[in-house]
Amino acid sequence: MIRKRGFFQKKQSPYRIHMDETDGVTALSNQLLSQVEEHRDRELVVVCIGTDRSTGDSLGPLIGTKLDERQLSSFHVYGTLENPVHAVNLEKSLNDIENNHYRPFIIAIDACLGRLNSVGKITLAEGPVKPGAAVNKKLPPVGDIHLTGIVNIGGMMEFFVLQNTRLHFVMKMAEMISESIHLTDTKLAQIKEKPTPLFKSLKPTFFQT
Repeated sequence: MIRKRGFFQKKQSPYRIHMDETDGVTALSNQLLSQVEEHRDRELVVVCIGTDRSTGDSLGPLIGTKLDERQLSSFHVYGTLENPVHAVNLEKSLNDIENNHYRPFIIAIDACLGRLNSVGKITLAEGPVKPGAAVNKKLPPVGDIHLTGIVNIGGMMEFFVLQNTRLHFVMKMAEMISESIHLTDTKLAQIKEKPTPLFKSLKPTFFQT
C-alpha cells in the first residue's frame, strides 16, 4: 500500500518570537525556510492583509511594500500600501491568485490583537489566518501557513485599539518580518544554484592486478 506523504506527520507547533529578540530575523527566517522549502515545486505567494487607513492594521501592507521594493525571486507578493488586500477585495484577490499561479502555496500575513504580555510577538504557524476576527468581520480564511504580529492589546473596542496603535511599533515589526522573508528568499536562491553532485561513474571500477 502506498501511503500519502506526510499523512501521519504531526502538525508542527506554532513558532513564536518577539520582535526585539536578538538575531530574530535569522531565527524567523530559518523557521520560515523549513516551512516553504519542501513546497518549492509550487509558486510561493505572500498575501499581506490589511489597510493603510488603520495604523495597527497597516502591518500587512507595510510588509508587502517593503517586499515589493526588494524584487524577490522566489515569492510573489500581494498587498501593499498602494494596492492593499483588505476586506473589500480579499475574495477577488484569492481568486486571482488561484487563476494566475501554479498550485500556489500561500503565506498569509496579518496584524492581530492579544494579551498585554504578548504584544510585540510574531507567530508562524501552519494553516490559514482568519482575517477580520478581531473586529468581528466574516472573511474567508487565507493561507497554507501564516505569519501574524500582535500589535496591541485585545479584549474590547478592537477597532479603536487598531486605529490608535503607534506607527513606530508597527514599522519596527514590519521591518523584522520583511527582512526575514527577504533572507529566506536569498537562501532559496542559493539552494537553487547549488550544483547537483555528479558521480564520476555509474559503473563499478575494476582494477587489474
